[in-house]
Amino acid sequence: MELTVVMPCLNEAETVEVCVRKALACMEEHGIEGEVLIADNGSTDGSQQLARDAGARVVHVDEKGYGNALMGGIRAARGKYVIMGDADDSYDFTALLPFVEQLRDGADLVMGNRFKGGIAPGAMPPLHRYLGNPVLSFVGRLFFPSAIGDFHCGLRGFRRESILRLQLQTGGMEFASEMVVRSTLSGLDVREVPTTLSPDGRSRPPHLRSWRDGWRHLRFLLLYSPKWLFFYPGLLMMVIGAIVGTALTFGPVKIGELAFDVDTLVGASAMVVIGFQAALFAVFTKVYAAEEGFLPESPRIRKLIDIITLEKGLVVGGLLALAGLVGLVMSLVHWQVRSFGELNPRESLRIVVPSATALIMSFQTIFAALFISILGIRRTRESSLDAAAKVAEEAAAAVSLENSKK
Repeated sequence: MELTVVMPCLNEAETVEVCVRKALACMEEHGIEGEVLIADNGSTDGSQQLARDAGARVVHVDEKGYGNALMGGIRAARGKYVIMGDADDSYDFTALLPFVEQLRDGADLVMGNRFKGGIAPGAMPPLHRYLGNPVLSFVGRLFFPSAIGDFHCGLRGFRRESILRLQLQTGGMEFASEMVVRSTLSGLDVREVPTTLSPDGRSRPPHLRSWRDGWRHLRFLLLYSPKWLFFYPGLLMMVIGAIVGTALTFGPVKIGELAFDVDTLVGASAMVVIGFQAALFAVFTKVYAAEEGFLPESPRIRKLIDIITLEKGLVVGGLLALAGLVGLVMSLVHWQVRSFGELNPRESLRIVVPSATALIMSFQTIFAALFISILGIRRTRESSLDAAAKVAEEAAAAVSLENSKK
């Protein structure tokens, strides 16, 4: 079978029948061998029987959520290709041929773009049309090497095996973003075709919750991009903190009527420490995600692990600790010069703060080197073929032993 059209369904009695009939009519018109599969997520309004009467196959998905319903449908699909779309009659299931043609041409994922195809009046709330979708799609293109203009279009087609290999994890609305992000990071052939969006045919409110589901999409994009979540903000804080701290170490700095002194030096020190910790977290996250299969392994990160050995980390941490200790000794000498009496904070803190910062970063470096070494330990994963070979070897050994006894 070439194509399965998967529609997630939760109480769509008003529209599911017309969606099924449109999809089946489209496949018949263009000579596409296929089926319509309804992934029902617990409907109580008779949607299941209406879908069957219209010619669809219905599978029940017990685990709640948009992503869970779709994954249940994708796993149950019989077609080589899958086109997914909501069962609310907002997408045009009579125009599936452009998706199929791109898939036949070798694409792994074909996204619809509603902004290029046309959005009918009243089909998309202004908040989604002018803020939510454009902003989240821009963030997705910024964080990941993707040219997709509509990250959240619900009408999309893909090779079933290609998407199953990604082992998508999210169960909610953010499933739409995960599919695009994981496909892009895995180097799949992702394309885009114009599609249209019409007002849905339901009398009840949609399942989508604007702010809640928008935040879930944004959170997913951030968590899947350690560079933007940790590294770039951390690097910016470190640079600003280092520049400001270096300038203030030698004395107060005045800009117009503003005077910056040791209190700002303490803040700059905090920025350096926090920024350094954030940059380390970026490395930790990237290594862990690659080892666990959430993100594809990065050659840069593997090279970094090879370069940042435990021994080198201990050496760098030791040098920073030495610098910090030298600074603290200098602060004791400074105190001794004043007969261990009361000190002027504007003078003493210019020695103590950089020294304490170096000591803190030394321990961060040592602990990071230890932790990265742990994360870099590659586990031996026994594949299904290895397991089968092992069982076969054990069976052969048992047969050989039995024959020798005879």
